[in-house]
Amino acid sequence: MENILDKIKPTERFTNRVENYVKYRPSYPDTVIKFLCEETDLQKDWNIADIGAGTGIFSELLLKNGYKVWGVEPNRAMREAAEKHLRSFNKFTSVDATAENTSLQDRSINLITVAQAFHWMNPHTTKQEFRRILKTPGCIALIWNIRLTNTPFLQKLEQLKADFGTDYKATRIVREDQVQSFFEPAVFKKAALLHSQLLNREGFKGQLLSSSYMPLEGSKYMELDNAMNRLFEQYEEDGLVKIDFETKIYLKV
Repeated sequence: MENILDKIKPTERFTNRVENYVKYRPSYPDTVIKFLCEETDLQKDWNIADIGAGTGIFSELLLKNGYKVWGVEPNRAMREAAEKHLRSFNKFTSVDATAENTSLQDRSINLITVAQAFHWMNPHTTKQEFRRILKTPGCIALIWNIRLTNTPFLQKLEQLKADFGTDYKATRIVREDQVQSFFEPAVFKKAALLHSQLLNREGFKGQLLSSSYMPLEGSKYMELDNAMNRLFEQYEEDGLVKIDFETKIYLKV
């Protein structure tokens, strides 16, 4: 049976999206750190591996709060963007590797974080690798920003993505039963934290185009560009639109 991950080539998908990703992808609320501190014994001297670190969005949140982070990212363009953006943090180490083969030492990591990336990983081999690098006890936090559809604007935005996304359904966020299967036999805790992003026209379009399934050229892109402009103009207020998110955290302690 064909593995969908082999077909969609997750380690290559975002190479031509880096600029938009850096500029317009939402960060994560500070309350994520509060949740981790409340539910684990999170210490400043812990070794944290941010797997699938991308351009360093979640790594930056950890670093700003004083933690040591190994950012593991296989995509060269995204990894180099993270290295540039996070160069002022002396507690950041960039690692050219995958979730399935991190190259990190055995039993060296206290906390693994995976933000907006777990659905790109092979769950079986990733689980084995996480077991290898985690100290005992060790924690794993799987995190996603889930775009809500709680307003007419966000409902139409969802439809726009479905209409123009090349493989939108295949790249949808992982289901909770898949998280449970990954963590078994351990139980996990979960949280849902609300936050939002205000975007002008450029930011709105850039955020959409940071998604790997949206077209960037050709007639399909021209149709998408017109649709984005129409949607923005219909719902903007004072030159801005608001995208609401629910940050979901699944934590194994």
